[in-house]
Amino acid sequence: MDEIFGIPAPLLFGQLLLGLINGAFYAMLSLGLAVIFGLLNIVNMAHGAQFMMGAFAAWMLLAWAGIGYWWALILSPIIIGITGVILEKAFISRLYKLDHLYGLLLTFGLALIIEGVFRNEFGSSGLPYRIPAELSGAWDLGFMFLPVYRGWVVIAALVLCLATWLLIEKTRLGAYLRAATENAALVQAFGVNVPRMVTLTYGAGVALAAVGGVLAAPIYSVNPQMGSNLIIVVFAVVVIGGMGSILGSILTGFALGIVEGLTKVFWPEASATVIFVIMAIVLLARPAGLFGRA
Repeated sequence: MDEIFGIPAPLLFGQLLLGLINGAFYAMLSLGLAVIFGLLNIVNMAHGAQFMMGAFAAWMLLAWAGIGYWWALILSPIIIGITGVILEKAFISRLYKLDHLYGLLLTFGLALIIEGVFRNEFGSSGLPYRIPAELSGAWDLGFMFLPVYRGWVVIAALVLCLATWLLIEKTRLGAYLRAATENAALVQAFGVNVPRMVTLTYGAGVALAAVGGVLAAPIYSVNPQMGSNLIIVVFAVVVIGGMGSILGSILTGFALGIVEGLTKVFWPEASATVIFVIMAIVLLARPAGLFGRA
């Protein structure tokens, strides 16, 4: 299998793999955004900065405390999730009854502050984060070599996305969360502490971004711009999938990553804009998104 559609097979499958990896990060980040918007009605522009904080938390745990990758996968989301809880209690909770624009502007300002603090402290050059020994090397698939760590990222993203979807859609906790977005007073009448649940939901959405940051740290250099480089594309993914749609964010994230990878093979000049072209077409045909509700 030397060529497919006139394209060398290693090049085609290599770009498909890159697209799938990018899609995994698009899905994880858009998933956190969809959880926060769908359940809290907040457009969280700070999500990219929180993704970056997750990567930096993993780097700090390793560089300053000698805590490796596997523990960082647990500790970083907890640490960054707690910072999300603090932000929600201190600032965001005051905006729930106001127009979405206020939340967008506040979180955009928070993102600029967070990124600026990290840039001043660590500079703009990337910091290396090594791949754990258990996930180094590559698998020979015959038609290409698949780096073990990149395969792990795709599998971990799929498991995390599926688990989050099942939690929101198929459990009693998820039913309470969805009901609270429709009628918080009624849910509170059943003895549910809605404000605490909302705060923890925001913290969980932030923790999802932090998990993505830890997974991204060995692939991309850990730097203050790593979140801002992704967040614009991720917002396009959320809009295409449907604002607040958990399943839409997951499926659209992976699909658009693959489309972007294929575009780099067949039409490289369009690879930077193909997602935004798709977004424009979807908004014209279906303003609520592919899986969203009007």
